[in-house]
Amino acid sequence: MIGLFLGEKKLPIEILKSLKKKKIKYFIIDLSKNNLFKKDKNSYFINIGKFGTILELIKSKKCKKVLFAGNIIKPRISKLKLDLKGIYYIPRIIKASKLGDAAILKELINILSENKIKVIRLNTYNPELTLSKGCYTKLKPSKIDKIIIKKGIQILNKSNSFNHVQALVINNHKTISLEKRKGTMDMLKSLRNNKLQNKLLLKMPKSKQDLRVDLPTIGLDTLKDCKKAYIKGIVVKAGHNIFLDKHKAFKFADKNNIFVIAI
Repeated sequence: MIGLFLGEKKLPIEILKSLKKKKIKYFIIDLSKNNLFKKDKNSYFINIGKFGTILELIKSKKCKKVLFAGNIIKPRISKLKLDLKGIYYIPRIIKASKLGDAAILKELINILSENKIKVIRLNTYNPELTLSKGCYTKLKPSKIDKIIIKKGIQILNKSNSFNHVQALVINNHKTISLEKRKGTMDMLKSLRNNKLQNKLLLKMPKSKQDLRVDLPTIGLDTLKDCKKAYIKGIVVKAGHNIFLDKHKAFKFADKNNIFVIAI
């Protein structure tokens, strides 16, 4: 039995498909904003502030392992409905929230670990969603592109490991834009009027980032936004990025002269 802490977007749906196909027993703790998984008989829509209820549910299922997947929206602490365990743990969540979104997830992992519940990597049951090293498109990065990619990786790794920055756009050694709280899509939309050529998108985990709960995700929609933002190439981390709709995405990239590389 595996416990699933699921949030927004497409990734949770892909994980559920895989579990059902492999006939792995699961239950869902639905952390989406609007109870997205209410049609699933194994789903429980529980306020994240009700730690006692969540822990009792996990233990009642005789579950020792859980995973987090999807975009889990940062809760408004003042509006959380707390049970006794929630009251006990909430000061730690408030303290973590000051460091960034990833710090909240890290603290949740610590709390679960203290209760003898292990958090596993979100792609445990979907290894096919990540890429091996290599270039996946007809267009290949040039020698200059490879030098600029190294520079972009250095910039990402220098950013706070607890914040939301998992992507940047770089052009000729100069950072054009860093991902903000609203995500990669919003960043790319802001660049639609920037017609500089040779812009590269790097989206990958930073050093010291917790890979159990926070693998950067990319897909066909990202490629479409890249085209509109005049992006020449996309760089991800082999084995560490979730890549959705990858075959359609690679086909789109080839058609629009965008390279996709996993390093």
